[in-house]
Amino acid sequence: MDERIITIEVNGKQYRLKVPVRENLADFLRHRLHLTGTHTGCEHGVCGSCTILLDSRSVRSCLILAVQCDGRSVRTVESLADAAGKLDPLQDAFSRHHALQCGFCTPGVLMTLVELRENADPSEINEDMIREKLSGNLCRCTGYQGMVDAALETLSRPDKRL
Repeated sequence: MDERIITIEVNGKQYRLKVPVRENLADFLRHRLHLTGTHTGCEHGVCGSCTILLDSRSVRSCLILAVQCDGRSVRTVESLADAAGKLDPLQDAFSRHHALQCGFCTPGVLMTLVELRENADPSEINEDMIREKLSGNLCRCTGYQGMVDAALETLSRPDKRL
């Protein structure tokens, strides 16, 4: 099996590891780094459950190889809560708005919304924008309204963003 050494920053921590050239990023995160918050669902890039931020842009980690991330920065859902376990305002709003049920899609949804939070003007965020952003994340349980309500509360108000 062909392997390469990569250097990758994940959630602010540097790693230098030898990885198989065909290992996708989702498997790398879950099996090598034991960051199991990134879920794998369809493994075809359709469901969005494996969404992470790669250099601050949302990507499906099942569709990118770990070797393609050499020298790059990755953030997973584990990066959202602080070291003391205090939830990110978005996570807190998800809890209060009952925006999760089984939780399988939640990590990918949260990372998708973090990208929106970091790249959009809060005054321009509205329900349509949030629904459009979430259109690539499949959820079978919630009906999305709780997610939209939590995102609207958190992302459209600068005082609630971080």
